[in-house]
Amino acid sequence: MSSMPLAIPGAVAVNTFREAVRDRVLYNLIFFALMMIGAAILVGQVSIGIERMVIVNLGLSAISVFGLVMAVFIGVGLVYKEMEKRTLYSVLARPIRRWEFLAGKYAGLLLTLAVNTSLMTLGLAAALFYVGRPFVAADAGILVAVYFILLELALVTALALLFSCFSSPLLSTLFTLGIYIAGVFAGDIREFGALTKSPAVKAFTLAIYYLLPNFHNFNAITAAAHGEAIPFTLVWQNTVYAALYSGIVLLAAAAAFSRRNLK
Repeated sequence: MSSMPLAIPGAVAVNTFREAVRDRVLYNLIFFALMMIGAAILVGQVSIGIERMVIVNLGLSAISVFGLVMAVFIGVGLVYKEMEKRTLYSVLARPIRRWEFLAGKYAGLLLTLAVNTSLMTLGLAAALFYVGRPFVAADAGILVAVYFILLELALVTALALLFSCFSSPLLSTLFTLGIYIAGVFAGDIREFGALTKSPAVKAFTLAIYYLLPNFHNFNAITAAAHGEAIPFTLVWQNTVYAALYSGIVLLAAAAAFSRRNLK
């Protein structure tokens, strides 16, 4: 990164993308994801009459899981790697603000995730084409489900970046995965509080529900697998929610990073 020109968020983003693309881990993850999609073809052929549902379900699940792995394990090292290699100091010595550096890192990883998700989506489309199933209008739900996965990954990446600003990669990974799992079950946490007779527990679980990122709302895999239409209302609501929540998390990351002593 020392050869990078006067750093701006765009330059940092492009450099981050190039570094991520050179990382063999990404290619391994894509390979295993495509293998899972290939396995879905075999399972689909055994499941006569429901080939499409099986392939779409397993394919989208593979894209979601491997995308999550990429977002977490690369996101938590975005800042730590730069500090470990001591390239961060030369970058910040130039006329660049710390929040600009973080914004560039975040955008670069999002670009990486978008490219890899697109490749895996093409693999899913090839799997559907291989089994001789023609593409129909209902398949638009698959693209919407992939879009929701990208929104989910954008939020996970923001969380991983936040924790990487003040914690080690191991702790950052645990924190990010912990919040992700809790966010998936946020609705269950609220329902648990509603079932209790304690107003304090109910208020506490309700507060947790609104504070945690509600990842459950981004799951449209089942609907896409069954060819169900996904309401446009849900599309724009998820888009606004992901943008606002990610923005707040990134502001917190910038605040934490600006106070960190890098000496």
